[in-house]
Amino acid sequence: MPKRTRPPAAVREPVQVYLAPDDSALLNRLATETGLSKAEILRRGMKSYAREHGGSSPMLRFLSESGPEGWPESVAADHDALLAESYQPARKRRK
Repeated sequence: MPKRTRPPAAVREPVQVYLAPDDSALLNRLATETGLSKAEILRRGMKSYAREHGGSSPMLRFLSESGPEGWPESVAADHDALLAESYQPARKRRK
C-alpha cells in the first residue's frame, strides 16, 4: 500500500472558542450537513461577517473610496506611493 502524502500544512494559529449549547448544536449540524470541518465553517463564517461589515482589504477600500474625479494627476506615476498611503492607519490630528 503506497504511503499517502499530505499537502504542506499552512501556518495556523490555534484558537479556543466557548460556545453556548445551541451554537454548538448548530455548528455540529452544519458540519454534518456540509461535510466541512467545524474549523472550516468558523473560518467561512468569519470571512462572511467581515465582508458584511466592511472588512475589506485596504486596497479595495482605497479603490472604492476614490473615484476618477478625486485622483491626483500624478496617479499613474506615483501609484505605489499613493497605494502605500492607503495602507497606513488614519492618524488623529493633534490639537
